[in-house]
Amino acid sequence: MNSLAPFTPSHNSEPARTLRAQLLSHFQQGQNADGGWPFHQAGESRVEPTCWALRAVADSDQSAQAHITRAVAFLHSQQLPDGSWPATPWNTETAMPSGGWVTSLAASVLAPFLAQNLANEKSVQSALQWLCDDYPRDSSPWQKFLKNFASRRHESHNNEFRGWGWTPRTASWVEPTAFALMAFDSVAPNGSSASAHAPGSSFEPRIPPQLAKQISDRRTLAIGLLYDRMCAGGGWNCGNPRVYGVDGDSLVLPTCWVLLALRDATDHPHRALSLAWLQKSFATIASPGSLAVGQITLEAYGIPIPAAPRHLTDFSVADLAGQGTHIAAWISLALNPHRNWPLSSSTRLTAPPAHGSK
Repeated sequence: MNSLAPFTPSHNSEPARTLRAQLLSHFQQGQNADGGWPFHQAGESRVEPTCWALRAVADSDQSAQAHITRAVAFLHSQQLPDGSWPATPWNTETAMPSGGWVTSLAASVLAPFLAQNLANEKSVQSALQWLCDDYPRDSSPWQKFLKNFASRRHESHNNEFRGWGWTPRTASWVEPTAFALMAFDSVAPNGSSASAHAPGSSFEPRIPPQLAKQISDRRTLAIGLLYDRMCAGGGWNCGNPRVYGVDGDSLVLPTCWVLLALRDATDHPHRALSLAWLQKSFATIASPGSLAVGQITLEAYGIPIPAAPRHLTDFSVADLAGQGTHIAAWISLALNPHRNWPLSSSTRLTAPPAHGSK
């Protein structure tokens, strides 16, 4: 493409419909016998690609209930006794791995299925409890004292805030914190699914009051951490915005995950500034994954999609599958004009103020 053109998603264009149908067929054909999906065809099932593929397939208007049921069963089979999910597979014949950040992703993906049976409710509740109990070691009182004493001249962030790490009880990172917030927000305050509670269902799952209080407390700390870690000029990177006196560069995917996680948070100037950064940066995006998640994020806030060097329909199924099941799922979701994830912004927030306005 020789010049930038306004990127109208054109969800209902023939190329978009064709590509999405091909992707959904690819997911159905590529599901492993155990119900999970691998990162790449013929690989071992993993929690992360399974979550994204399940989200894309469940968001389909095609008949895919058998695939959904098998995927949910796979996620149940991989959940550890403590409520977490590991990044790598496990079974009763191997050593039990440790849970990690994918716990947040799995909990948020299972949340729409809470009304189907009690096992889903217990699975999500135990995952949320695990997340509430997972405090990063770098924010312990002793570690905060050492950091404040040793590096206060080189780091600008506030060590009082606490988020989550890629692995439990390590350090607070931007993206795992964003996914944990999305897990919390996938369940309504009264404990029912915020996205797909069955109409007329008599099954009303509940979050115990003590857990609800823990979620509220952790959510406040996590939102504070994300706003504290915003890079200069808007947007986020993977870690600290400034180290040894040097400002870090914002990155598209971390920025998108954070903005999606903050949609239910109280309005904040940092959010508007970061949305403006994403709009401006959209013209530089060339990779399909970032393009898809960027589009999903801006649409979630009701913002028109800016010009872009490439369109999602420029990529073939083979191109996308080669980059990973998660990437292909992001494109499928972005191409869906009726996607259920994330929830429509009209049900949560008004559109953010335009850049330069308050």
